Amino acid sequence: MQIAMIGLGRMGGNMATRLLKGGHQVVAYARRPEVVAEKVKEGADGTTSLGELMDKLSLPRSVWLMVPAGEATEEIILSLMEMLSPGDTIIDGGNSNYKDSIRRAALVKTKGIDFVDVGTSGGIWGLKEGYSLMIGGDEAPVKRHFPIFQTLAPASDRGWAFVGPSGSGHFVKMIHNGIEYGMMQAFAEGFEIMKAKKAFNLDLYQIAECWRFGSVVRSWLLDLTADLLKPDPTLTDLIGYVTDSGEGRWTVFEAIDLDVSAPVITLSLQNRLRSREADPFGNKLLAGLRNQFGGHAVRHAEQREAVIPVSDATAERPTTASQS
Repeated sequence: MQIAMIGLGRMGGNMATRLLKGGHQVVAYARRPEVVAEKVKEGADGTTSLGELMDKLSLPRSVWLMVPAGEATEEIILSLMEMLSPGDTIIDGGNSNYKDSIRRAALVKTKGIDFVDVGTSGGIWGLKEGYSLMIGGDEAPVKRHFPIFQTLAPASDRGWAFVGPSGSGHFVKMIHNGIEYGMMQAFAEGFEIMKAKKAFNLDLYQIAECWRFGSVVRSWLLDLTADLLKPDPTLTDLIGYVTDSGEGRWTVFEAIDLDVSAPVITLSLQNRLRSREADPFGNKLLAGLRNQFGGHAVRHAEQREAVIPVSDATAERPTTASQS
């Protein structure tokens, strides 16, 4: 099947490669000519402009977008609307907000153009392992692209699903990422507790390897945890600054809108935000308040390097109010 791929970054480039290996004809476009040239070496038909891209596609055209969510996606869709014909299809495989996808589907439909939103998971491993695809849109254009989905997925009969109408694909992917936040946070906290237990001198890589087989928490995320810990169990070369793609935030907003309690996902998002703060003001306020009401000791800026280590809590947990 012939399909255009706009955006050849880490995800888009690997997806184009997987499609080429699957026997599809890929017409490639990206803003950087050298990136397009790499795909041409793999067998893609390269283009230098959207106009040239349109000329190389047979009717009905299929255009898959793998560009940053938000303004970049909006600009390309608006441009494509002026170039595509009724019966053509735009597929957005990026991390767009599902509400934008619902709006865009209605917008392009005024021109007779179909819109399919595909939540895409798999990261840099998707080229080898395949991508999990959560697909939303009208039935006819979705079915027309089944061969594309089957090639990109881990197998033709698994790892991809037509989940519902326009917007549903990106909605399901949003929730997927929210769950991912919570799972990652749970692993991070558990391993941090074990690292803090100095009395046992635990080998965190050994434990990750142990859990990978037979345990209830075995998973791909645990496999990646083991891979991360193997060369450097203390992660001395990493800084605990954690970014977010935005989908965790959208999941939390949606939970609030729907009156659904989602404490784990919400707290995992908050922890990511906290990780980006140097000497958080809130922590200063907490220390100052404890000093104000209880006379508890505080450390001042000149004492910053004199960090008192936390004891390896072997005593019983304090229960008196004075410990608050």
